[in-house]
Amino acid sequence: MSAHLPVLVIVHQKTSTPGLVGDLLCALGFTLDLRCPAMAHPLPDTLDHHSGVVIFGGPMSANDDHIAFIRQELDWIPTVLAAGKPYLGICLGAQLLARALGARVAPHPAGQREIGYYPIVPTTLGQELLPTPLMVYQWHQEGFDLPWGSQLLATGQTFPHQVFRYGQRAYGLQFHPEITTAMVNHWTTEGADQLTCPGAQGRGHHLSQHRLYGPAIESWLGQFLADWLGVTAQIPGTQGQELSDPFAVGAVEAGFADAAAAAALFNLINPLAEPGPPPAG
Repeated sequence: MSAHLPVLVIVHQKTSTPGLVGDLLCALGFTLDLRCPAMAHPLPDTLDHHSGVVIFGGPMSANDDHIAFIRQELDWIPTVLAAGKPYLGICLGAQLLARALGARVAPHPAGQREIGYYPIVPTTLGQELLPTPLMVYQWHQEGFDLPWGSQLLATGQTFPHQVFRYGQRAYGLQFHPEITTAMVNHWTTEGADQLTCPGAQGRGHHLSQHRLYGPAIESWLGQFLADWLGVTAQIPGTQGQELSDPFAVGAVEAGFADAAAAAALFNLINPLAEPGPPPAG
C-alpha cells in the first residue's frame, strides 16, 4: 500500500492517458485517481484525500464556457489553489489555470501553431526549475497571457509563455512532457490533418525528434515531479540512470550538439518582463 495520498489526474476524453507523467508518478510511489469530467466523473469538494492535482490537455478550448465540464473545472481550480495542494496544468490544464486566475487565452495573432518539437529556455527566475534549454513536444493553437501575480519560468519564440508558477505549488506547462512514442504515433495519425497547419511539423519529424529529445524530457520530468510533490526521486531514467542529477549528462543529451548551441538558444529568446497590473474589469 502506498504511503502517499493519491494524485488526482484529470483527463478530457475517454481515450486519454496520463502517459509518462502517470508512469513516473507511480514510480515515485503514488497511486492515480483518474477522472474525466467530460464523462460526468465528479470533482472532489476537498483535496484532503489527495497529494496533488494534474489536469491534462484536450481538443477543447479553455474559453469553451458553454461546455459544462470546462465551466466546472474553471470554477473548481480555485479550490485546489485555496487548499495549497500541488497543481500541475499541462497544455489545456495550464490554460484553464491561467483563465481561472483572470488571464486571457487566445490563438496566436498570426494563426501560427506549435505542433511538434520546439525549444524553450528558462527565464532568470526559472533557472532552478529548468537549468538548461529543452526541446519539448507541443500540440496547441492557443496560448495564454501571464496571470497577474504569477512568475514566468520558461519562454519560447512563437508562444512566449511556456511555463509559469502561481504561488509555490501551482505550475502551468504549455507543452506536453507526458508524451510517449505510442502517443506520438497516435496523435500524428488521428490528428494528421493538423500537421499541415501553419507552424506544424510533419509526422516524420515528430518521430525522429522524439527519439532524440525524449530521454532528456523524461529525466527532467522525473525530477520535477519529485520536487513538486516533495519526495525523493529514485526513478531509473531511459538510459538506466537514476535522476539524482538529470542535467549531469549535459547539453548533448538535452538535444543540443554542444554547449555553444545551447548558449545560442539562450540568446535567441529573451526572457520577458514581469506582468503588469491586471486589466480593468
